Amino acid sequence: MFVDGVKIYVKGGDGGDGMVAFRREKFVANGGPAGGDGGKGGSVVFEVEEGLRTLVDFRYKRHFKGNPGENGMSKGMHGHGAPDYVVPVPPGTIVKDADTGELLADLITHGQRAVVAKGGRAGRGNRRFATPANPAPEISENGEPGQERNLELELKVLADVGLVGFPSVGKSTLLSVVTAARPKIADYHFTTLTPNLGMVDTPDHRSFAMADLPGLIEGASLGVGLGHQFLKHIERTRVIVHVIDMAGTEGRDPYDDFLKINEELSQYNYRLLERPQIVVANKMDMPGAEENLVTFKEQIEDKYPVFAVSALTKTGLSNMLLEIANKLETTEYFPLNEEPTEDQIVMYKHEAEKPEFEISRGSDAVWVLSGSEIERLFAMTNFDREVSVTRFTRQLRSLGVDQALRYRGAKDGDTVRIIEFEFEFMD
Repeated sequence: MFVDGVKIYVKGGDGGDGMVAFRREKFVANGGPAGGDGGKGGSVVFEVEEGLRTLVDFRYKRHFKGNPGENGMSKGMHGHGAPDYVVPVPPGTIVKDADTGELLADLITHGQRAVVAKGGRAGRGNRRFATPANPAPEISENGEPGQERNLELELKVLADVGLVGFPSVGKSTLLSVVTAARPKIADYHFTTLTPNLGMVDTPDHRSFAMADLPGLIEGASLGVGLGHQFLKHIERTRVIVHVIDMAGTEGRDPYDDFLKINEELSQYNYRLLERPQIVVANKMDMPGAEENLVTFKEQIEDKYPVFAVSALTKTGLSNMLLEIANKLETTEYFPLNEEPTEDQIVMYKHEAEKPEFEISRGSDAVWVLSGSEIERLFAMTNFDREVSVTRFTRQLRSLGVDQALRYRGAKDGDTVRIIEFEFEFMD
């Protein structure tokens, strides 16, 4: 089954908790703090696997969670960090944040990696908090929670060459005779509902990947038929091979077909017409094809190379394949949205700056504190120890929470809530 779009949930592993411990060994005076740090949580990492061609595996497993780090131990022993959770994805996968729409990664080449959910930082043990003023602290940190995200994955088939054209012009037949692919072939429109890929070997022993992209129709750029689902796969190809029914077996004019398909490509993304395009005049074994070809060449005025072939009788294919291979050698892949740069091809990743905290009023008139930084500090605080709670209040004060609450009108004795924890505001 070909799947080119899914939504999934990912979460990095939580960091391990730090430990509060003291040395209690015989004959060791003033042993001091000996609580070790926790281990780092494992991140969720996407890695391109060249042999994959679909996102179908994500239909059956939609939740991916990294392993947590080990907790710290006594005698200053640190917990083990968890390994990254590596998830294979096919080349051509685009990763977006489903909640914000932010583009996180554009994964193209084999072995390329992207961290999509970072593992949590390890909590520190009480050894880390020892100072000359407090040589025996009873403070430790919990591990930082791993990053959580809802992701939207979209696959745009990564092929060197894309076959485009109206339905039933012979694209699938052409692919089946120049590659080992076996697409469905029948005498009705939209036989091909998903892209088919195959490897082509040229007579001079060069090779490239060719994709039979489902047939376009007029209005595809506006979503007519399955327009957008078809057109997005064309974006990845370096050379466009425009297949035309030169015999006009369905009563259409070949030149009119040519103009309409190019118009749809232009309407979808005008830069598609900047890609090298080769015209394949197919069905030359049919009556009327020779006369139509002469007229067609006059109409396009040598703007595009035209190759007369018959996929059915396998004639004229060698020269066409050699020309495609020549074009590929001089054409580089680049994104359609702007000029190509290595950084843009490899990775998109910018974390939007978020406020450290926000203050709102709950339905029960309780002040509610929220925000990634506040919630991170809260999760990393060990509320079983009074010194840790005191440290947490100092951290809130340093962030300006007290001042902001006063500015919003908080009074002495008001209740303030962070996630599910409530405390009393002291002015």
